[in-house]
Amino acid sequence: MLYRKISNIFKGHERTVKARKNIFTSFAIKGMSIIVGFLLIRVTLNYLNQTEYGIWITLTSFISWFTFFEIGLGNGLKNKLAESLAKNDNKMARIYVSTTYAILSMVIGLIAVIFFFANFFIDWTIILNTGKELGPTLTNLALIVFGFFFMRFVLKLIGTILRADQRPAIAGAFGPIGNLIKLIVIYILTLYTEGSLLYLGWVLSIVPTLVLIFATVYFYNSDYKHIAPSINHIEFKYAKDLLNLGFKFFLIQISALVMFQSSNIIIAQYYGPEEVTPYNLAYKLFSMINMVFAIIVAPFWAAFTEAWVKMDLNWVKKTVRNLFYIWMGLVFISLFLYLISDTFFDVWLGTEKMKSINITDRLKISLIIYFLLFTFGSVFNMFINGVGKLQVQMYSLLIGATIFIPITIFFIKILHWGIESVVIASIVSNFYSPFVAPFHYYKLINNRAHGIWNK
Repeated sequence: MLYRKISNIFKGHERTVKARKNIFTSFAIKGMSIIVGFLLIRVTLNYLNQTEYGIWITLTSFISWFTFFEIGLGNGLKNKLAESLAKNDNKMARIYVSTTYAILSMVIGLIAVIFFFANFFIDWTIILNTGKELGPTLTNLALIVFGFFFMRFVLKLIGTILRADQRPAIAGAFGPIGNLIKLIVIYILTLYTEGSLLYLGWVLSIVPTLVLIFATVYFYNSDYKHIAPSINHIEFKYAKDLLNLGFKFFLIQISALVMFQSSNIIIAQYYGPEEVTPYNLAYKLFSMINMVFAIIVAPFWAAFTEAWVKMDLNWVKKTVRNLFYIWMGLVFISLFLYLISDTFFDVWLGTEKMKSINITDRLKISLIIYFLLFTFGSVFNMFINGVGKLQVQMYSLLIGATIFIPITIFFIKILHWGIESVVIASIVSNFYSPFVAPFHYYKLINNRAHGIWNK
């Protein structure tokens, strides 16, 4: 009986079955990832003190800003490659892959050279609000962290290839594998060395880079040998196809980064780097709401692209409706996480450690509301992104990014709401996901999208 029920899950429309297999595999991978991720934070906090950990988190937040220079090429490639694969056009697929690697390599190579020279003139102690004695350490740490990040910038395209081929579970495994290796190495560091930001920087930068190198070599010599990047297939005349779509994703990413990735920097500036730690610990726990739902919706981006190309709109409607029902279950998961949060933090980090870390109920509730609204929008955004109708989303998020920092400062300076101000400002600024995205989806799926709604 149980076997029959499990077997039925993997029956039905080919596109749906493929998505379900990815979801189940991703849950298994993410389950390991969650455990390893929480252990990694605990080991890292034992290796560094609270202030050093806050410095590390804030410094690495700056990495997100450098994703600006991807200019949306990754997501542009995902859509164009998914379209080519749906049409069985391997020649165009290889051209898109090769051209993306070429453009991205040139862009990030130039940025890397500029950064390496500029870094010697950047005073990280001012940016991170730390003592001057840490200046040399932070300069060297920045070179290590950003140097390997620039390498991963291009290497991570292998994950885009897998997602375009509706295999997000495999792409999602790279991070957990890297985290497991990092956990082992950092634990060894705690046994034989004193807490060092430089040692931590080396480990957390080298390991994920090596994982991506191995994955790139493996897949382009096996599953994707027929679309592997090649100098002979670089055709910049097709860059326009990638960049037209990619530029919209680029502006969306910039807006999202301003709202979602500047929080650590704002907290460090107004409250000190030590307050970044409680914010990130709470964020880590309640981001499980988004993590769970992201696993479920991830396989559908490329699937929606394929369905749109083949005009299989009934499948799209049925899938979005089912995703909405699944989202409703997140409300109960959120309530459960809130009820166990204090006990969880004590078990996770230890009661003694938590005596010095204050995570307020206001911060917890703010994060729950934020993640529930964000994931609600994801039900519809997966389809909107998959079909590349991004103009409304782009303008909405640009407005949100413009008002985010002023609203945050207002909450901090005028209302004195504390570190949860950044979360509440994010809720206000990200009005597109819960309010505009459902309406946009309705217009597209019913062929009522005209003008800006259809661009």
